Amino acid sequence: MIRLLLEIKAAMEEAPPEQQSLLPDLLADLEARYDAILEAGLQICPVLESSDPPPKKRGKPKQHPVKNLLDHLQVLKTETLAFLVDFKVPFDNNQAERDLRMVKLKQKISGCFHSGCGTDVFCRIHSYISTTRKNEQRVLYVLQMALTGSPFVPPILQTRLSSTA
Repeated sequence: MIRLLLEIKAAMEEAPPEQQSLLPDLLADLEARYDAILEAGLQICPVLESSDPPPKKRGKPKQHPVKNLLDHLQVLKTETLAFLVDFKVPFDNNQAERDLRMVKLKQKISGCFHSGCGTDVFCRIHSYISTTRKNEQRVLYVLQMALTGSPFVPPILQTRLSSTA
């Protein structure tokens, strides 16, 4: 699976800049290979064998972590391979982790947030600044716009808002 995902990433990087997704025949081939790898993984997936008698609990029995991962990749295939269909979706989640890092740093420095309201305000402002940077806008200018009552709205939201009006 790792080799397939790295191959997909390489194919995305080799695609011309004007191309928004992989070509349909290549896309179908990669999805078929993805499905085949999942199926092979499910066939050889280890099963948890407990030496203790099963506890009398409600809910599903515990599965092996590998089985959980395979189930997740199968059920959420569309979300997992979203970067194939739309090159705007990043291959990895590094940016999301960077966005969360500031919250954890704030928590580390001050020990905690003093109220739920303060946490909410901090996260909203940080999210707004992060969105601004991702849309290549000047942060101070956009913050000034927000404070004067005309906030920056990303282009993708502008099209959604105009289609619902």
